[in-house]
Amino acid sequence: MAVGSEVLRTNLAPLPINCMYRRNFLLYTLLFAAGCGAANITSSSDPVLPETLTFTVTDAEGLEELEADYGTFRAALAEALNTNVEFFPVSGHLAAAPAMLAGKVDLVWAGPSEYLVLAARAEAVPVVTLKRPDFRSVVIVRADSGIQSLSDLKGKTIDLRKVGSTTSHLGGAQILLAAGLKPDVDVKTVMSGKRTLQGVKNGEVDAVVMATHRYQTILEEENLAAEDYPILQTGELLPGDIFVASNQLDAAIVETIQSRMLNHQEQLVQGIVAAPSLAKKFKGASLVTVNTEAYDIFRGIYEAIGQEELIQ
Repeated sequence: MAVGSEVLRTNLAPLPINCMYRRNFLLYTLLFAAGCGAANITSSSDPVLPETLTFTVTDAEGLEELEADYGTFRAALAEALNTNVEFFPVSGHLAAAPAMLAGKVDLVWAGPSEYLVLAARAEAVPVVTLKRPDFRSVVIVRADSGIQSLSDLKGKTIDLRKVGSTTSHLGGAQILLAAGLKPDVDVKTVMSGKRTLQGVKNGEVDAVVMATHRYQTILEEENLAAEDYPILQTGELLPGDIFVASNQLDAAIVETIQSRMLNHQEQLVQGIVAAPSLAKKFKGASLVTVNTEAYDIFRGIYEAIGQEELIQ
């Protein structure tokens, strides 16, 4: 259990993230459940879930970020599962696997890359996929750079932000490989750790890769013109994040978690987009059953760039 975290119980006062929204959210949940009829009523034959499930998000750093960005979702998840859900913060995107192996975390919201790590190192069980309608990578350049096609990137520098990042690292590598350019052979790559266009703006790099929603957000927030920082290439639709469960949970319990999340997906997605930092990123998202084969593309990318040990 995370030090300093609070166990969420449906019969206690809500977390002080947004009390007014919380009251409205609870009302919405009750109305939605009533409107859905028997489909969303917990069956008496369902197994009893543990009194408390520990939960983490691989993309969040520390308890403060978990509470700020995912607190409303945690509340919705606790109500959907009809049990307590407690945050367990992890120190990085690879730290969830040892925590799960040690029995410290039961449920993890993982990006596609982290899912491969959890599957390989902790034998995590896929529960549901968080599908996003336009989850793609885009390669951005400066309009006056003279770069007109991907082939023009040969010998130049591209920022892939962070090792393991779905849209920047893996999505960027996928785009380069499809164009016949091997990262760190035909193109120099850097991992700046930044979710900005700053490197392209000041000439530190020739191109940067990021998610489509992030690109649009930067243009709006910094009042930049798309024609000054055009999209050189848009990648293919990427498979979404995955919620995975510890294999130390009984299979029947995992199945119950899956069915309750799917049955209550509207409330759960509302809990996600209630956070301003996640609203645009997950707009139009839905929870669907997992197609594990869809993630084989990332295994292929890791192998192609010689980094398969990261997911073993």
